Amino acid sequence: MKPLILGVLMGVAALGAGPAGARDAQTCAGENEAAYMLDAIWVAAAVLPKEKQARLARPFLETVSLSGDAHLIQDWRARLGAPVAHRSSGIPYARQKAELALSAGDWDEFLRDARAGVRPFNIGRPEIMAEGARLAPNAAIRSRVMEAMFDLAGPRQQASGLDRSFEQADFGYALAELSMQTCDLAQFDRAVALTAVPDSLRYALWRRRMTGNAAALAGRIRQDANADDTHHVRTALEGYAPILENGYCP
Repeated sequence: MKPLILGVLMGVAALGAGPAGARDAQTCAGENEAAYMLDAIWVAAAVLPKEKQARLARPFLETVSLSGDAHLIQDWRARLGAPVAHRSSGIPYARQKAELALSAGDWDEFLRDARAGVRPFNIGRPEIMAEGARLAPNAAIRSRVMEAMFDLAGPRQQASGLDRSFEQADFGYALAELSMQTCDLAQFDRAVALTAVPDSLRYALWRRRMTGNAAALAGRIRQDANADDTHHVRTALEGYAPILENGYCP
């Protein structure tokens, strides 16, 4: 299957991936990078059946919209034959629960209840604590919440499947995202080690937000294309979205 996928990708790149698809990573840095990376992601989608490609159109255009680039948005809207899409502006469930927990007390109580796993932390504790870190009024409190999350995650589980701690993996994901958003590379690497799939393309792209040159991963995006499901493309979109929306870390 892999040789067949690679053959399809080469054909798409040569015939219809768009002009950015023919450039190398070095020439696609800076203002050209977004077009280059989005082309690479859609080339990976090209090996999927048409009905699965259609399901990707909305999340793809939602990601493109993060760029704020009207020309880029219009170009992809025309290429995919789909209306412009925007992400939901509703308050996420975890944010609502974090606000509820904080409304009932102070940060000491927030962390005490989180450690005890009582409501609302009995369901989705890593995600609620992560939203608490985002609501922190200063870096010191945010760091305190994140350290509590690392403590609750515990040492890295070496087991896999049903034997590993699912909550640890969730803590790892939440902490990796927080660290990427605050541009803390050391904490990011510490968090990714706790995730279920540390070598995921998502984390590779998030790490590039701190180290630079996400375009170096365009080849991996194309080569790892999967004709069976949309997970690879969705992971690439999730990985590149923060760079598209917020740029690289200073």
